[in-house]
Amino acid sequence: MGLIADLGKVAELTRKVIRNRIAVRDVRKRLATAPKPGRFHYRIAVYFADSDVNMYQLRQWYKPLAELASTWPVVVLCRNPTAARAVFEEGELPVAFVPTVRDLESFVYEQDLRVVLYVNQNTRNFQMFRYGQRWHVFINHGESDKMYMTTNQFKAYDFALIAGEAARRRLSRVLWDYDFAERAIQIGRPQADHYAGAMPYTPDERTVILYAPTWEGDRPSAHYGSIRTHGEALARAVLASPDHRLIYRPHPRSGVVDPAYGAANERIKAAIRAANEKDSGAAHVFDDGPDLGWQLAAADMAIVDISAMVYDRLAADKPLMVTRPVDPEAVVDRDGYLGDAEWLEARDAAEVLRRTHHILADPESVARLAHWVQHYFGDSTPGAASARFRAAIAGLMSRWEQWHTRTDGIMIREGSDEADLDDQ
Repeated sequence: MGLIADLGKVAELTRKVIRNRIAVRDVRKRLATAPKPGRFHYRIAVYFADSDVNMYQLRQWYKPLAELASTWPVVVLCRNPTAARAVFEEGELPVAFVPTVRDLESFVYEQDLRVVLYVNQNTRNFQMFRYGQRWHVFINHGESDKMYMTTNQFKAYDFALIAGEAARRRLSRVLWDYDFAERAIQIGRPQADHYAGAMPYTPDERTVILYAPTWEGDRPSAHYGSIRTHGEALARAVLASPDHRLIYRPHPRSGVVDPAYGAANERIKAAIRAANEKDSGAAHVFDDGPDLGWQLAAADMAIVDISAMVYDRLAADKPLMVTRPVDPEAVVDRDGYLGDAEWLEARDAAEVLRRTHHILADPESVARLAHWVQHYFGDSTPGAASARFRAAIAGLMSRWEQWHTRTDGIMIREGSDEADLDDQ
């Protein structure tokens, strides 16, 4: 068994190398014909070191960043070829392919980058931190009460753009000697002002249920995924009802750790295909597209795991249930919304339609939802979060100008003598 497992790992590594080489060739070809930016053109960079498997973290920022680009030109710095190719193909923002530290350094010194934004905590972010005299700002890829949202890594950035009061309180419990008034800027959820994608069916009288589970997690404390424990039962219940429509949007990493979790995911997809073959008017949806937004707007009820999807749904100000993890070691932060959420137990998954009807008709549930939306995101009026995001960036640009004036505009070429050590 050990030999078979090792051979499998070698085969997967070989496939990865081949995929990357093909992606490098494609990206180089695109770069050769793409318009070249002038020197000192870009003011804002989004640093993204991951592969295309985590593109969902970047995609949700496309529209807010495109708005910023109308004032301050924005570029995505991609370290991985598959992600660079994806950004090229999607065409939402300009991309620079900087796979080595030498490439990165060359681009940095050719441009006038004043603010660098980060959507995740990739360890290669530190290769960008070496460049001072610009603001390094963590904007994250979602708002949630997962452990990820209380990491001490927040301190590595000059500033963090956070959603609201809930994020500030959550971080204040774990970050020692952190100046929240100075370094944490509340902006709400600007992505909610730019719901993306077109509805793939014609709306009718059916009650629409969005089921958006996360992946299985890679350790017991993060075992939040519900596909195996809740998913199949609740999907069967919704698919069997002539009065309901299911939108199924699993996390793209579902099954990467646990093959059984991936198999349950495939069974739900097969059940959706069978239900649509039986009744084409049902128009149940398996959704693995890049756009996130239309699902949140279309669904009457959302069923989500402990993940950023809880808070994406809260930002939409619409009803939701949260699946309770079965693993007793899964960490659940009950100090915030999760202490007052509408929970769906695994044993009750088959009764999801009854639960849905009760919550939609309950005035107390509506009032609780309004309270938590305000707590997490502040003013959720359309356009308000985008305005706060833009104001935050404008403030950072102003501070950059002030520091630039103090140093008489002298830019120091920091970190260059270390580049060869990390050039990988």
